[in-house]
Amino acid sequence: MNQQARTGISFGAALGRITKHCCSALATLVAAVGFSTPALAHPHVFIDGGVDFRFGPDRQLEALEITWIYDPFETLYMLAENEMMLNADGGLDEADRQELQRRLAEFPPDFDGSAHLGAGGAMQVLAWPENTRVDVVDGRLHMRFTRRLETPISAVGDAVDVAFYESTYFFDFSLTEAPKLIGAAEGCTAKVALFDPNSQDRALLDVLAKLSREETSDIENVGSYFADRISVTCD
Repeated sequence: MNQQARTGISFGAALGRITKHCCSALATLVAAVGFSTPALAHPHVFIDGGVDFRFGPDRQLEALEITWIYDPFETLYMLAENEMMLNADGGLDEADRQELQRRLAEFPPDFDGSAHLGAGGAMQVLAWPENTRVDVVDGRLHMRFTRRLETPISAVGDAVDVAFYESTYFFDFSLTEAPKLIGAAEGCTAKVALFDPNSQDRALLDVLAKLSREETSDIENVGSYFADRISVTCD
């Protein structure tokens, strides 16, 4: 497997640019209060979050509700990039919140998601993100959006699986929110399997650590090697 890097702008790098640049005043403030920036290695951006499962009649899975929660440091950078700042209550004024929501709802053309859905041995097609909601809670930017299934599927018998990752591993997604089963989900259960950091060899991690922000790995879908996963089954 070729583990050399190639130069190019991926979804991860494009979206990650909102955290790459910042005004010097904010950088000075960050240094003054003792924050340190992550090393220039993959991954560059760390996001907590979760995936909820929305069911329709007959326990047909119809949509995924996806949540991203940026850490306080990334939140400051994103707000600075958008020329916004927290108000006296530690949140966003409503006009700023709506404008940031509008901007973040414009996903890059090569957006590949963070919730990768499989069922019956095949990956399932998800519609483009919709119904994006944004807010700042306790100093952290929360972003939530919906991805509908092009064709609803049954979760009865066979498991429905979601892997939570970004394909280039520019972003490191972690499942920190327990999955919710919404709608007609009687008899359904969700099990979470968190990524085991000891499950990947040192050589792969070393290759990724050498990549700059403008590079992506030649390893196809490398983010999947580090994914937290959810499995849903219905009786």
